[in-house]
Amino acid sequence: MSFRFQNRIHAGRLLADNLGDYAGRPEVVVLGLPRGGVPVAHQVALRLRAPLDIFLVRKLGAPGQEELAMGAIASGGMVFLNDTVVEELGASRQTINAVIARELAELQRRETAYRAQPRLDLRGRQVILVDDGLATGASMRVAFMAVRRQHPAGIVAAAPVAERHTYDNFQREVGEIECVQIADDFRSVGQWYEDFSQTSEEEVRRLLAGEAGRQ
Repeated sequence: MSFRFQNRIHAGRLLADNLGDYAGRPEVVVLGLPRGGVPVAHQVALRLRAPLDIFLVRKLGAPGQEELAMGAIASGGMVFLNDTVVEELGASRQTINAVIARELAELQRRETAYRAQPRLDLRGRQVILVDDGLATGASMRVAFMAVRRQHPAGIVAAAPVAERHTYDNFQREVGEIECVQIADDFRSVGQWYEDFSQTSEEEVRRLLAGEAGRQ
């Protein structure tokens, strides 16, 4: 039976319950996708007693339809394009490149704004990638691809809620994915939260400096 999460803290605690097998393991690290994924990831990191960091990803919004993801870009320049969406839009390479350049500049700005300490070394670690929900899954997919290049021991994609086709595609193409709810009637991530207030940059910085310790 489907239900709405009270907020991202509530969602993170329930998601952490599903990830209990990773609790207390020294190789585990939790990475939140800013901004909305960080409060969820913070709760997961606290419950698992694991270090918390961010992994920066920016959605490539379609021109004039910014909520529609043509793909996503991650730190280091990793780009994922949703070929189906690009084809349906008829977007030119020039248009796509302009969106990529704009979002890369914003990603670099956020890297400077959020990060007070060096990135965690992911080599040989068990990485849990956390977002507040998976609609098309573009941001999570590009994050997964980029993290994989850093040679972790394993990666788990985790979110409180996912659209069913997105969930099924991740299972087939990626492997381990953990969700509290898998939804057929999925219009937006926000519909699954009673409070889906925007996460501020200040909140991201505060959570990264909080109780979830670095190792």
